[in-house]
Amino acid sequence: MFTIALQQQQYKTYILSDETANSQLEVVPERGGIITRWRVQGQEIFYLDAERFTNSDLSVRGGNPILFPICGNLPDNAYTYNSKEYTLKQHGFARDLPWQVTEQVAEDKVSLTLILNSNDQTRIVYPFDFQLVFTYELQGNTLEIHQQCKNLSSASLPFSLGFHPYFLTHDKTALEFEIPSQEYQNQITKESHSFYGNFDFNQDEIDVAFKQLTSKSATVTDNNRKLKLTLDYGDEYPILVFWTLRGKDFYCLEPWSAPRNSLNTGEYLTVLDPQGSYTASIRLTANFF
Repeated sequence: MFTIALQQQQYKTYILSDETANSQLEVVPERGGIITRWRVQGQEIFYLDAERFTNSDLSVRGGNPILFPICGNLPDNAYTYNSKEYTLKQHGFARDLPWQVTEQVAEDKVSLTLILNSNDQTRIVYPFDFQLVFTYELQGNTLEIHQQCKNLSSASLPFSLGFHPYFLTHDKTALEFEIPSQEYQNQITKESHSFYGNFDFNQDEIDVAFKQLTSKSATVTDNNRKLKLTLDYGDEYPILVFWTLRGKDFYCLEPWSAPRNSLNTGEYLTVLDPQGSYTASIRLTANFF
């Protein structure tokens, strides 16, 4: 049986449930349209820093934040458009603004559709008119996210889109990676390195980008939790970013449509024609063994 419940916690929280599979999804539209929790067989898949979440002045560290209209940061948080300089903070603004729920479905599967429209606040930092439509769909041990971006401007719309999922882990040395690339770029030093399927978790921070992807699927097996996570993505996502901090019980495997600073460099940047529409999707599957 599929259900959707609405709870008034600190924020209005939509709880999507597949009761037969004992899986749940919690979505907080007003806090950046974020998925804060995903449970499969009653076990948490996502990490959530609850203390940061309660402070609206801080970005959420946990769940699955939305990245738009940029992924990563810009040098000095700045870009130039039509000879004018704009300031845009890391990962853009979609993860900080309230989204609106437009549709709820609880038959055959359970899903929630949310929208974010451009407004006076977004136009100050990003001078375009747009609408984002995201649908979160839960069925069994699978979470699918369908995304649509509509250009409502008379000018072309440049953007990148991505997600920043925080996966819960208690022992990073028990992680096994199958990432379809033999090389990554260190996003801090900009140096490229060969990838042999593992990382040195003694570092304070790991922040790397895989750009030469040879397939549209990646997996991480957590032998400590007996959990295999599979991330499937379309051609819209040519980049996977891996990020973690020492001493924190999470790792992030992030699908990005373009690398850092693409708004300035144009690398992999999506440019949508006036009144045009763009669609993308990702699928996450959690298998316990």
